[in-house]
Amino acid sequence: MKWGGLLAVLLAFGVHAETITMASTTSTEQSGLFTHLLPQFRKATGIDVKVVAVGTGQAIDIARRGDADVLFVHDTAAEEKFVAEGGAAKRYPVMYNDFVVVGPKADPAAAKGKDIVAALKKISAASAPFISRGDKSGTHAAELRFWQQAGVSNKGTGYKECGCGMGPALNIASSTGAYALSDRATWLTFANRGDLAVLVEGDRRMFNQYGVMVVNPRKHPHVKAAAAQKFVDWVTSPAGQGAIASYRVHGEQLFFPDAVR
Repeated sequence: MKWGGLLAVLLAFGVHAETITMASTTSTEQSGLFTHLLPQFRKATGIDVKVVAVGTGQAIDIARRGDADVLFVHDTAAEEKFVAEGGAAKRYPVMYNDFVVVGPKADPAAAKGKDIVAALKKISAASAPFISRGDKSGTHAAELRFWQQAGVSNKGTGYKECGCGMGPALNIASSTGAYALSDRATWLTFANRGDLAVLVEGDRRMFNQYGVMVVNPRKHPHVKAAAAQKFVDWVTSPAGQGAIASYRVHGEQLFFPDAVR
């Protein structure tokens, strides 16, 4: 019997090769990507993946403690620091999308356009309500970077940190008529939009890259490095990249594969 047939038989009887733990972001989880992706990986390898979805900063901390086998996040600078510290041997680019600023359709701060820096200056000058995730996630790190690029230290009296994930932050923005920075994938799958609309998009600075890493077994010998590497190899392979490209919501592609092999 060929391996594919044997694997199907083993899975049918509930026999699994093993389960790995992946620390990842709320954007990959809440967008539905993993619901689409992971069954295909399991079918190909027999390996189950348990996802712990938190902000990127928290996900990296989980991996740093050795409480995950693989890390799948979107803060390139923090990921490279994690690798430099020996947390992983290598970082693999896997996919990208972009950030958008959403806000009330009436746009009281006149922020609409393609320039994130100009938009944030207008939002702060107007003291318009702005909901920040404030959770050390990849999106929060990007937001802070954009404020810094705008040269804004006083973000205005309307600026609030929720210390929450992307979905809850958008819910608050929707209910209070506030602006917010979102990854596009979560926005496209977000149902409770109310009066919110995309107001700022298309700025090259809002590029949002995702990377994947196997947690270093030299630091944490219990890490299931071989199985984790199989996930990395699969998600960066033509099969995995095709699976990412095929994921759509309301006809729109949420993530764009860009693995380098």
